[in-house]
Amino acid sequence: MHEENRSSSHRVAPDNNVAEAQSRSSEISPWLAKLSSWGVELRGITPVPIEERIDKRFINVFFVWFTMSTNLLPIITGMLGTFVFGLGLRDCSLIILFFCLLCTIPPAYFCTFGARTGLRQMLHARYTFGYYVTPFIALLNLATISGFGIISCVLGGSTLAAVSSGHFDSTVGIVIIGLIGMFVSFGGYRFLHQFERYSWIFSLLAIIITTGVGGSKLVNQTEIPPPAPATIVSFGGVIAGFLIPWAAMASDFSVYCSPSVSTWRIFAYTYAGLFVPTVTLMVLGAAIGGAASSNAAWAEGYAKYNVGGVLEAMLQPAGGFGKFVAVLLSLSVIGNLSASIYSITLNFQLIVPFFTHVPRFIFSVVYAAVAIPVAVYAARSFFESLENFIYLIAYWSAAYVAVVAVEHFVFRKADPASYVVKDWNNPGQLPTGISAILAAGLSFGLVVPCASQVWYTGQLAATTGDIGFEVALVLSSILYVPIRWLELKWRPI
Repeated sequence: MHEENRSSSHRVAPDNNVAEAQSRSSEISPWLAKLSSWGVELRGITPVPIEERIDKRFINVFFVWFTMSTNLLPIITGMLGTFVFGLGLRDCSLIILFFCLLCTIPPAYFCTFGARTGLRQMLHARYTFGYYVTPFIALLNLATISGFGIISCVLGGSTLAAVSSGHFDSTVGIVIIGLIGMFVSFGGYRFLHQFERYSWIFSLLAIIITTGVGGSKLVNQTEIPPPAPATIVSFGGVIAGFLIPWAAMASDFSVYCSPSVSTWRIFAYTYAGLFVPTVTLMVLGAAIGGAASSNAAWAEGYAKYNVGGVLEAMLQPAGGFGKFVAVLLSLSVIGNLSASIYSITLNFQLIVPFFTHVPRFIFSVVYAAVAIPVAVYAARSFFESLENFIYLIAYWSAAYVAVVAVEHFVFRKADPASYVVKDWNNPGQLPTGISAILAAGLSFGLVVPCASQVWYTGQLAATTGDIGFEVALVLSSILYVPIRWLELKWRPI
């Protein structure tokens, strides 16, 4: 593995023209130079040359993923198992454990691409989907991550509203959460890593205190009969929809890491950073969901303010200190939101070629300007519909993971040197993307009847439950091999 990294160090050529162009941009634009002197990252989607991949604080990769996962999002996802799908706590916990064990693997491995190639995740996609198809993939990714960001704003804002006891609605909280997330993402990679390195401490303490104060009532679980197989796989699809989409932004958080780091180390840090808090907090959410129906105060809190209302109700015995802890809980989503906005800014630059000339941090402001009013409206009317929509469109990420993984392991022999970085913006030296989009697109002929969501239930899913993720993952992999093989016979790139 170390030999692979050393090989990558020597054989993956940086795009020196990009670095020179950025340097000239700083000379021409004094305001960019000033921002750079303050530590704001100027580099956008362009590859990070090897001479700039010098970060050896590899543990920060762990903290980024740990902070992104230590918040309200896994809790409300776990609540769906008992509160919506009607699962018992034991069954729900086992499903969470099993699916998290599997679904954490793709983002953990994809995160290793950053240090080995210097390519952002959606830029890396060009080496599978090609120059002209990748904008479509980036658009899907943008929609998915943006939707999760809006959910984070709503959860944080509604929790702050619950703390205020009705003195202000969630609008004020959403604005506060959105602006702080924008500010953190504005600084870029290093600022984000520094923030994520420490902010998890306050989130974790708040969750522990909340569990300690209200945990005695978690034992009052509703008795539930054993679940049907269809219910098990449907909830498993929700967990997959929560975890697998992280693969489409994974390497964004490791591109400045030194290529001297072993692949296994980055993989282990990412896997542990995602798996440990996600499983723990989803199980906690499942326990809360199972006990909420037998606790009038918790049920009322959920009806008014979603998961934030339940947690605030759990903290009521602690009085004023409990409200302070609830505020910390509301701010826990910032770690996830700011990292998501950071990736969103990079995705913007791949949708339209001209956007590569727009500084990355400008898109932080653009996203906040759009997401905050959408989140305000979502909190009042269509939040549940938005949440269901996000899980629905996240099916594409399974097909994306499948074709990128097959391209990497089968056709590129897992060799990072096969990604010729200097060709990142040269359509003639990149795959056409025909094989990737055909394999992914054709798989949806079976994914659609196997999908089960609030808005739609396919004919097969009515019997099997939601197996859309599994079908997309397996079928895209199978279809990609012969189609890509034929393409290479025609055009060996």
